[in-house]
Amino acid sequence: MDVGRLVSRAVIGGVFIGHGTQKLFGWFDGPGPAGTAAMMESLDLRPGKVHAVLSGVTETVGGSLLAAGLATPLASAALTGIMTTAIKKVHIANGPWAVNGGWEYPAVMIGSVTALAEAGPGDLSLDHALGTERSGPLWALAALATGVGAAALTMAVGRRGPSSLPPTGTSATTAAQGDIVGGQGSPPGQRPLDAA
Repeated sequence: MDVGRLVSRAVIGGVFIGHGTQKLFGWFDGPGPAGTAAMMESLDLRPGKVHAVLSGVTETVGGSLLAAGLATPLASAALTGIMTTAIKKVHIANGPWAVNGGWEYPAVMIGSVTALAEAGPGDLSLDHALGTERSGPLWALAALATGVGAAALTMAVGRRGPSSLPPTGTSATTAAQGDIVGGQGSPPGQRPLDAA
């Protein structure tokens, strides 16, 4: 039995489901759609409302697929895309260490989902039960490349997109940005809600 892979999938998938539902519904003390949209706008991911929904759905669905062990390479690609965007847009300027807001955590998540894509979800998974399990180094590399490529495309499109929020300076936008985006109005030591 593949208990280790089951535990890894459940923990990693559960974390992503939590982050996704923070964005979509404001669960677990999350910012909800309006706060997430303001954060996306501040990161040049426009229109912010669209990127907020896409990010929340990708994390929630990708995390669910990973936890269930269903379409594991696809789940890995989706979550890699989210983490790559987080590294580029939020963390890279802070260096590697999470204590400084760096890219350590998203990089570990990328490594973990890539390892699961290579090893496969294991016997205790829907992929195995349905006979649809795909794994191995080529699947892992394809998932990694697809995730990084999707992130690059998303960021390129987001830079050119129109804003979906009221002009900066309105009270709702200003409050949401100040509450969510660390380093841009947040108190010292407050971490931004990144893409994960």
